[in-house]
Amino acid sequence: MAAVAESPAAEAAADDREPQREAVPGLESQWRQIENGENGRGHPLRAGESWFLVEQHWYKQWEVYVQGGDQDPSTFPGCINNAELFEDQVNWRLKKGLVEGEDYVLLPAAAWHYLVNWYGLEHGQPPIERKVVELSSIQKVEVYPVELLLIQHSDMDTAHTAQFSRTDSIDLVLRTAQEQFLVSPQEETRLWIKNAEGSFERLCNTRVTVLDAALKTGQVVIMETRNKDGTWPSAQLPPMSSASEEDEDFQGQPGICGLTNLGNTCFMNSALQCLSNVPQLTNYFLKNRYLEELNFCNPLGMKGEIAEAYADLVKQAWSGHHRSIVPHVFKTKVGHFASQFLGYQQHDSQELLSFLLDGLHEDLNRVKKKEYVELCDAAGRPDQEVAQEAWQNHKRRNDSVIVDTFHGLFKSTVVCPDCGNVSVTFDPFCYLSVPLPMTHKRVMEVFFVSMDPRRKPEQHRLVVPKKGKISDLCVALAKHTGVSPERMMVADVFSHRFYKIYQLEESLSSILDRDDIFIYEVSGRAAIGENSREDVVLPIYLRERTPARDYNNSYYGLMLFGHPLLVSVPRDRLSWDALYHILLYRLSRYVTRPSSDDEDDGDEKDLEDKDDLPKPGHVAGGSSQDPGPEQAGPSSGVAGGSRVPVDNAPGPSHWPQRARRKHLFTLQTVNSNGTSDRSTFNEDTHAQPYIAIDWEPEMKKRYYDEVEAEGYVKHDCVGYVLKKAPVRLQECIELFTTTETLEKENPWYCPNCKQHQLATKKLDLWMLPETLIIHLKRFSYTKFSREKLDTLVEFPIRDLDFSKFVIKPQNELAPELYKYDLIAVSNHYGGLRDGHYTTFACNKDSGQWHYFDDNSVSPVTENQIESKAAYVLFYQRQDVARRLQPQPSLSDPPASPACGTPANSEFMDIN
Repeated sequence: MAAVAESPAAEAAADDREPQREAVPGLESQWRQIENGENGRGHPLRAGESWFLVEQHWYKQWEVYVQGGDQDPSTFPGCINNAELFEDQVNWRLKKGLVEGEDYVLLPAAAWHYLVNWYGLEHGQPPIERKVVELSSIQKVEVYPVELLLIQHSDMDTAHTAQFSRTDSIDLVLRTAQEQFLVSPQEETRLWIKNAEGSFERLCNTRVTVLDAALKTGQVVIMETRNKDGTWPSAQLPPMSSASEEDEDFQGQPGICGLTNLGNTCFMNSALQCLSNVPQLTNYFLKNRYLEELNFCNPLGMKGEIAEAYADLVKQAWSGHHRSIVPHVFKTKVGHFASQFLGYQQHDSQELLSFLLDGLHEDLNRVKKKEYVELCDAAGRPDQEVAQEAWQNHKRRNDSVIVDTFHGLFKSTVVCPDCGNVSVTFDPFCYLSVPLPMTHKRVMEVFFVSMDPRRKPEQHRLVVPKKGKISDLCVALAKHTGVSPERMMVADVFSHRFYKIYQLEESLSSILDRDDIFIYEVSGRAAIGENSREDVVLPIYLRERTPARDYNNSYYGLMLFGHPLLVSVPRDRLSWDALYHILLYRLSRYVTRPSSDDEDDGDEKDLEDKDDLPKPGHVAGGSSQDPGPEQAGPSSGVAGGSRVPVDNAPGPSHWPQRARRKHLFTLQTVNSNGTSDRSTFNEDTHAQPYIAIDWEPEMKKRYYDEVEAEGYVKHDCVGYVLKKAPVRLQECIELFTTTETLEKENPWYCPNCKQHQLATKKLDLWMLPETLIIHLKRFSYTKFSREKLDTLVEFPIRDLDFSKFVIKPQNELAPELYKYDLIAVSNHYGGLRDGHYTTFACNKDSGQWHYFDDNSVSPVTENQIESKAAYVLFYQRQDVARRLQPQPSLSDPPASPACGTPANSEFMDIN
């Protein structure tokens, strides 16, 4: 029940419900019908029924009249007169605080109509009709309905009062406001309420009652109407620049609208542009069909908020009044319901697309209460029967525009390798994630560090088996350098330290493309003979002593710098002095030896002192320094030590040594992080000794050439690019439908064997949707490696034929049911660590292809669409395209073909 105020017009409506006039019954009969009859005052209250108020004095007079039995004219009550119940006779509003039994009595509709028929109603007075409502499980007549103040957003100073029953829907409030403010029902409107603290809250669900919405008398309800540019007045911000003011009257092609990058949100923009160019989905939102299907009660949904946020974007993009829009509200909603998309990190457009399709489906699900459905195996039944049953079961729980547009049906066949049991099920899908044919080769970039100190490190690009070992990497490098693989050690260098030193039998899959791999030449690995000398390979770190930021600058720290080294040292020369000269020789390319002018006869002890290496804190010659403070560092995971025989190459042992030359650096045993000092080194253990070369700042500045130390050369192989032959999209689909054996991490439980089995599984396409989304699995993730496949996939713009992939019996008279045309492509440029998403899309109205790069939109030709960046493909079935295409009249010029290319246009070269 809703009324701006009771009016005499309501009396005419009441008369329509009155029974036809009949002779006035006797007084005793009147009394029985009104007081004791089935439709009299004793009639039980039922929710939704109408009851009427009658002024107490008049009713008592009527009782006296009928109970007198003699029709005394002096007791005749006359026409029903409720004047004492109204505050005034203009708005006919009830007085406050009326009490039943003292001020009025309540009569059911039939009894009221009897009295009006017998005695009439005072001229001009409206009947006081009230509804029975159920409040807290109690039926009662709602004498005082809720009075709301209706305000239009464009005129916040003018309020209109309207009365509503607590059982009236919010939709009735909205329609009443539309009528009051003369707004066409075809225009999209929405309601807000003003709370006591002055804040505003949306009334999203118009299907709930006034009671459920907790609306109270005197509450302000504001109606706003969507602008012609698709925005809401409440969401508009004041112009930020003169440019926005100039765009107020902009009129462009609907759908040709960019999306502002909010900070690494190109993945979201790409997915949104693809979905926005799916014609049937966009029409569904533009024609407001979604308003009738918003599901606010679905526990799996987002209370309709994702659907409404997406609808706002679509309406703005297709209004033709924006060059670009800022999807801030949508981004906030997505982050609220999917925490993985919070913040501004880069994400995958296909992952966002998957979330969005699922969110839209649940927000628009026509099934309000999902029933339990038991999944049944085929059990030998015909495929047609099982598939139809599976689809019907799916639709019993899932029925939305997303299902209508994007959902298809798989046939899954699983075979047990032991008992041969065959399980056939049919499962719905929303998109196809198809694999790309994988190459068995891998290109790895490494730096080779020779034992010859005069040679700069060399960068090499090596082709190795994808599932190979570290030894394969050494063999490949040996072909370029001539150094035997047995004389190589492979290490991962990170933050000036060894993150890991690899063993030859380890898998290459543990090395990521982003890792900095150094391969060091060491002394020969021949078997140890009687007369051979055993070597120790020492990891060497470079550190600089720097003053810490302390208030008195008395605290010193040691910071790693430069590239670490792996140095072969003969075991019989493990003394600090010998090691000093070996390292000075290895660093000779970028470390200048002191001249005779720098000789110093200070605190150095006898250089002939052959102190063993395990004594910590020694400089060459035996002087010591206090160990520096520890610095925090990550765990290294460095492998154990390697002992190898020395070769006969000339080295520092052939240098003429001067006994009193100034030393450039000190040596210190450290842990694998190069941070904390080790006090001892026990040769009986297999712990790898690590040595740090510690520099004083002045000495480093004077004798250490940083530019030369960082220098390297590129081998000719660096220009090598592993050529990948392009593949056809049909090959990817064939690979998708190929029989595969399940992995150990995902076994299948065989009901016959009563245990999990590594069964074979085959997926086939049974039923395809109107719009088919094909996700190219370019990103490969394993336990140790991640890579992006930049293989060129050749996909057709038109006539992608699925007839040979669909195993459901086909209708040969309708080949268009299996042919698809491309309508959108989500592109990914770059690698795993960084990248950029864009979109190619065909405008549903003009048939013109455009390139969407965040807020930039440019027309393109069809031959620019196919590229190595193609990531997610959107195809539309041809019969759907014909159904959606408007039929031109005879006077209209011929339209361009769907997703075609206009003859005259300026095109952007994407490449």
